[in-house]
Amino acid sequence: MVTLLGISGSLRKGSLNTALLKAATEIKAEGYALEASGIHGIPLYDGDLEEAEGIPAAVTTLKEKIIAADGVILFTPEYNNGIPGAFKNAIDWLSRPSSDMAKVFGNKPFALVGASPGNFGTLLSQNAWLSVLHTLGCQVFAEKRLMVSRAHTLFDAEGNLTDEATAKRLGDLLAAFARFAGHR
Repeated sequence: MVTLLGISGSLRKGSLNTALLKAATEIKAEGYALEASGIHGIPLYDGDLEEAEGIPAAVTTLKEKIIAADGVILFTPEYNNGIPGAFKNAIDWLSRPSSDMAKVFGNKPFALVGASPGNFGTLLSQNAWLSVLHTLGCQVFAEKRLMVSRAHTLFDAEGNLTDEATAKRLGDLLAAFARFAGHR
């Protein structure tokens, strides 16, 4: 069984990316399991805080989940045509101390998914993540990326994905990524 970890990079209660991650966990699939996680509780990175108090518990917990997973999917919003600050901050904390970077990220398969109310569906955010993931030594899944545009029209009031075409694309990506992550 391939274990995948999905991380929503949004802190917002009504996040489209958290809703998309929830939809991903509800897809019935064989051969893999997907756990949902987020970045809540991770403070702004501060080297003085790290030196005085060490790595925060929320960072350690997420780091352990990444290490245990066969592959990680970033469910990334796009803010001002780029990576959301809170999500990048979480990744920066996860790379600390630098001696842990290879253990957490080295050769780990990562995939990119994103939902946006705009017309381009997180294209620029996902592209910006590529250099970050490369720097961390990740294996970036290049076969598929999922960019869901006008996502606010694809979920009901409770945050359930109602668009069958998007659900199929999401399921196809998950299955392909699970095969990729399982063969490393």
